[in-house]
Parts: sequence; structure tokens; C-alpha cells
Amino acid sequence: MHSHGCQIRFSGMPRCARYEPAVMTRANFAAGLLAGMLVPVLLLVPLASPGQGRSPAPEVDQILAAVVGVRARVPEHARTAEALGTERAGSGVLIDGNGLIVTIGYLILEASHVEVMVTEDRILEAEILAYDHETGFGLLRASEPIDVAPMGLGESAGLAQGDQLLVASFGGRLTARPAVLVSRRDFAGYWEYLLENAIFTAPPYPLFGGAALINSQGELVGIGSLVVADAYPGDQPLPGNMFLPVDRLKGVLGELLMVGRSTAVSRPWLGLYVSEVDGLLMVHRLAVDGPAAAAGIRPGDIILGVAGQPVVSMADFYRKLWAAGKPGDKVPLTVLQGAKLHELTITAGDRYEWLHLK
Repeated sequence: MHSHGCQIRFSGMPRCARYEPAVMTRANFAAGLLAGMLVPVLLLVPLASPGQGRSPAPEVDQILAAVVGVRARVPEHARTAEALGTERAGSGVLIDGNGLIVTIGYLILEASHVEVMVTEDRILEAEILAYDHETGFGLLRASEPIDVAPMGLGESAGLAQGDQLLVASFGGRLTARPAVLVSRRDFAGYWEYLLENAIFTAPPYPLFGGAALINSQGELVGIGSLVVADAYPGDQPLPGNMFLPVDRLKGVLGELLMVGRSTAVSRPWLGLYVSEVDGLLMVHRLAVDGPAAAAGIRPGDIILGVAGQPVVSMADFYRKLWAAGKPGDKVPLTVLQGAKLHELTITAGDRYEWLHLK
């Protein structure tokens, strides 16, 4: 059987490859990508010229200075230690004048110690302010003021296929690379995660964890999450990266700063890791001590329905699961185990209670 799921690599960075198709020809994509690589719009000159009422963008070096390094140490007993590692490294972006840094949440998830690198010679301890599974973002506060201009938050809603952008991790111009936006679509992750209207870029950028996606005005429009095999999907997919749209952060930033997570929704969690295999939703792993394991779900099981409704994709499964109740509620699943069909009832859990969060 051929799997379209995604996997977490033991480098500490997830790697995924499964999405809905987008309308774009391979020829059009290749032409746009080539144009994006040949036009030095972002790296060699200021990011934009004044005009149409807009002020000049800051210089590139000033913008890239807001991208800091992030290093996290995670206890060996942490729930995510085996999959994501106990020593994690990536980037983050300074977004205010008081040391507030946004990064990708999995870098700091369950961490006992975090530090940020402002330069190679200046390393500061940082406090974890928030981890938000629903959006994927994490927030840090540096222990001391950072004498760097913060990066402004741009608008990700208007980004479209063909837009030229800049991807940057900690390291300034040496690690910054141009990229082309190749698709906008929903992303379903095998760890009970769904991000609507995610940003996909090409070519693939290897230092993606917490990297900044920057528009032509020098503004932050996305945070790096994954390297994927089908940033441009279709019959002949091409690899690239997936970014969290910054508009999702703006919608919950105040709440994250106040309570450490978004609380608008309280979603039931089953502790399943699933993938789409030949059009079917297969369980390939279970969370230790999770609700699904306690209910008798096993690796290799095929999930056919939730609360009497059939499921046709990973995203469809999550939406129907989350509509079925809240943590503590009983969720009926239709499951194929071997050649036998079972109706199993799982008492949904709370992911945040299962994780070892401070």
C-alpha cells in the first residue's frame, strides 16, 4: 500500500507529505519559480521602493536582525521527547520592543529550558509564555531587552500563488533565501492537527523550524513549520515548505499572552496518529496512556466513521471529531480491525492535560 501520511524525523523537525490538490500546471509553476529565483528583489536591494502612498521598507540587514536562534532542552520523560527529541533548535522572530518572540510551537513544547541567540556572541535565557496547539505557534520572552528593531506583522490573507517572498532563519543574509508561494490550502497533520489556508512555498528550505516568511515590505507573514514533499501538489508534486499564516497569530495573540493558549474552542483529543493509505484512514501509532489506546484502538486499524458519520479524509475526520463534543465526552468510532467491524466508544481527553506543560 502507498502511504500519503507524514512523519516526524528524529532531527527534531516534523516532515509531512499529504494535502488536497491545487489547481496549477507544472509548466506555470516552473516558470514562476524560475522567475522568482532570477529576480534579486529581496536580498540585494531594500525590500521595496516607495510609491503608492507606502513608506520605504527597512534595509534587509535590519529586518533579518529580528530573526533569532532558539534552543530548547526537553526532559527525557516528556511526552514528545521520543518523537521530537530532547535537544531542539530552530529560529524565532522578535515582534515587540520587550523581547517577545514568536516561534513554531513544537520547538519549545514541554521544554524545561529555552535560550535565544541574538547574535553568535549574545545568548539569553527565555521564558515560555505560550504553546498553542490549535494554531501551532509558541511565544517566548527574552530575559533581557534585545537592542534590535522588532519585525512588523504583515497581512497573510492577501498572499497568493506566485508571490515572491523571503525565508530567513537565524544567521542573517547567510541563511536567507528567496521563495515563491506555490499554494494556499488546508493542512491536516497526523497528530490531530488541522490548519486552514496554510502557506506553501518552494523551493524547499532546510532550516524551516520557526523561520520567518517575509514579504516585500519587510513584514512577517508566516512562521516556518514543515518541509513537505508536495508544496506544489498534483500528479508530479514538487517539494517545499509549509508556513503558519501570521494572521492566525494576530487573532489569538492577546489570549496567548494572558493564558498561554487559545481557549475559544476546547477540542476532544483521542491520542491517535493517523495517515491516509490508499484512500483509507489508518492508525499508525497511539499516544501512550491516551484515550484511544485505553479504548482498544490498535495500530493498523482503519477508521471509517465518527458518531455515525463516514469520514473521507484526515481533515474530514478531525472536523467531525471536533464537532462530536469536548474533552470528557464519549465519542463513538466505527473501526475496522482486521476483517471485523467494531463500534468503539472513546472517552475524549484533553491534550493539554496529557502533555507535561509548566
